[in-house]
Amino acid sequence: MQTPYRKPGKYALQAQDPFLSAEKLKMLQNKLGKLLKSRYPLAAEVSRLAELGDFSENVEYQLAKGKLRGINNAILKLENQIKNAVIIKSKSNTGVIGLGSKVTVLFDKKEKTYQILGSIETDPKKGIISQNSPLGIALLGKKVGDVISMGLKDKIIEYKIIKIE
Repeated sequence: MQTPYRKPGKYALQAQDPFLSAEKLKMLQNKLGKLLKSRYPLAAEVSRLAELGDFSENVEYQLAKGKLRGINNAILKLENQIKNAVIIKSKSNTGVIGLGSKVTVLFDKKEKTYQILGSIETDPKKGIISQNSPLGIALLGKKVGDVISMGLKDKIIEYKIIKIE
């Protein structure tokens, strides 16, 4: 039987952003090591449960096998991320906003500091935005003193760049 072909829609997976900081890469490598260690005891458990007989009625086997598939999938995903990772190197005071830069902006009489990193590391609560976000795209390549206008649903917000680190 042939599997049906579907055109990629708006929910299709997009290509992973390979840009990572050195800290995030180290964290992913540690996570991969933990998953690799947890895989072997689970594989032994699956083989032990397989010896009990009928697979269709062996619920413990089905659950353990599903868990092992999940771990193997996570391992493959992490290995792929690590293999394709591009480390973000901070450029020392070039005066231009780039990947890895910390930018302080002024908007609505408030100062806010953002760090521009790859999309894997985004955390808006901590001030880490993606290079692919609307604000990240608008900030890249700008200098201190530049003003950026961002349109929201009902208003336009202007960001003035105060400081680049």
